Amino acid sequence: MEKFNIKISILPNIYRKEDGIFDRENALNLSGKIAGVCYDKEGFEHLENEPIEKTTKRIERTLTGGHHSVYDHVNISFNISGLPKILAMVLNNEHQYTTSEKSARYTPVEVRGDSIITSDEVNLYNKWMEIFKVKIKENYGYIYDDSKIVKLAQENARYMVTVFMPTEMIYTTSLRQINYIASWMNDYIKGANKEDDFERKLSIVMEEFVNELKRLDVFEERLNRNEKNRKLSLFGDCLGEEEYFGRVYNTTYEGTFAQLAQAHRHRTLDYKMERLENKKYYIPPIIRDDKVLVEEWMKDILSLRNIHPQGEIVLINEKGKYEDFILKCKERLCSAAQLEIAQQTAETLKKYATRTGDKFIVEDIKNYLRGARCTFLDYSCPKDCGFKEGKTLTRRI
Repeated sequence: MEKFNIKISILPNIYRKEDGIFDRENALNLSGKIAGVCYDKEGFEHLENEPIEKTTKRIERTLTGGHHSVYDHVNISFNISGLPKILAMVLNNEHQYTTSEKSARYTPVEVRGDSIITSDEVNLYNKWMEIFKVKIKENYGYIYDDSKIVKLAQENARYMVTVFMPTEMIYTTSLRQINYIASWMNDYIKGANKEDDFERKLSIVMEEFVNELKRLDVFEERLNRNEKNRKLSLFGDCLGEEEYFGRVYNTTYEGTFAQLAQAHRHRTLDYKMERLENKKYYIPPIIRDDKVLVEEWMKDILSLRNIHPQGEIVLINEKGKYEDFILKCKERLCSAAQLEIAQQTAETLKKYATRTGDKFIVEDIKNYLRGARCTFLDYSCPKDCGFKEGKTLTRRI
């Protein structure tokens, strides 16, 4: 059975003991006192000095009665290493968090110790790194220096690498939220189809993650009951529902794991994914005009299909408010953005413009149809890239 070696530590804060374990007792006590604010006539200062017995009773009452919002006042910053990319995506889809994650754009892929990464992936990653460097230099050497070319080559070569690739991130969320997530993970583990390699591996990863929370004494059983039967928000089924573009919108499209991971930065929008029964794989635009390279790319990525490469295409459902989608455009329609998500955002923008029946949007959206964000009437670019194809959204890298 695979082992992913997830390790979590708690960054320094008032709830971390000297041995690195979470001070759950003090965190619960603070939350219990905060729970009294709504009816205590003398305010929080009075509650700070109340008998511990009163606080304990309030803690028990709020925990068992489902009044858990007071446990959102306690935030914990986790340093997570050995975290598979797919589990980072699961966490980042839950919205209530702050995260700083190692970028695949700037980090080469290597086999380290007992890493889940295979030599086949690394060999193909390195092979395509070199091919992409040549192709990017040939096509865009006039705009990119060697350092930028390497970063873009890494960004495209990582499509060959498993979505279970280990990454590192600092993840901050509340005591309530991390326990809710743990309960949803436990439900996923119980319901996972162990005959499906993706679900089997992900359930192993989640079990390791929950066990780390228990080791650190962050796990609180009374916050793990999931009375409302909520589920991890990333996974959906039958996502091909009717599209709608008004003051709110709903659209479904195909994209890679890599693109979906980028989209999670837009926390005002909601995303779900569904794996395709008939597998498809992304072909980077920079090589699409070369039939030989396209055939070679497909042969290589198909040889890795059993390890679920990040270039595997999934069905993605995206929904939210019009104004929040425009904010997404102001970040993703840029020559510095990942190409795949930039192209998909531009495609969704075109759909919005042609399918909406809302009179306000019909007029307002005209401000955003001229090209990249630097052409928007209400956006001020901090630095001109000087990249014509980037501004016209015709670049291939």
